[in-house]
Amino acid sequence: MNVKIDTKERFTVITPEESHLSVNMTEELNQLLLGYLQKDMPHLILKMNGVQTVDAPMAENIATVQQQFYENNCSFVICGLQKEVAQLLEEKELLELMNITPSESEAWDIVQMEEIERELLGDD
Repeated sequence: MNVKIDTKERFTVITPEESHLSVNMTEELNQLLLGYLQKDMPHLILKMNGVQTVDAPMAENIATVQQQFYENNCSFVICGLQKEVAQLLEEKELLELMNITPSESEAWDIVQMEEIERELLGDD
């Protein structure tokens, strides 16, 4: 699976360079994404602009991985969903469970707001 990785100051943007995310890519994607939970900067943005289709099990896997990030107090935002992918997530009732923004800049804002929220809640 080919991906572009762009490391920013407070998060990493991972952009799959595949037009289709198939179920046989699940393990490789899991290792890549979940590996960030062990890093100093664990917050991720998954930029899906070039992904035209996703197998249903892969979509469910991405939702599960995103949940694991939030369970570990880390941000994981998805941006740039194409219409077909968004429709699949809606059909599988995953769209409402996931943290999704239209653009990368909005995803940056979410990561930064969640970081501030964690800092404020951690001070209590």
